[in-house]
Amino acid sequence: MDASHFTAFLEEATVREFDTDCPLSADCLYGLYVSWCSLKGLRAEADFTFRAAMHRRDIDVHDSRLRMTGPAAADYILATYPAAA
Repeated sequence: MDASHFTAFLEEATVREFDTDCPLSADCLYGLYVSWCSLKGLRAEADFTFRAAMHRRDIDVHDSRLRMTGPAAADYILATYPAAA
């Protein structure tokens, strides 16, 4: 997968939030990525590949300091918590 694919995901679906007390967990970050890919019509890479790509971008998936944003965030929330719909 093109490296810019992961960069586009970070730019379009996340916001850095250094002071957050509730950053995205590793599983939530990957789930958000899957939702983003689905909305873009792209095939999501495996979790291992995703984590390696985040590591190359200096994103610690266990303490990401990222929050979700945009259409992928809404898709992820509705898919994860259907009662919210």
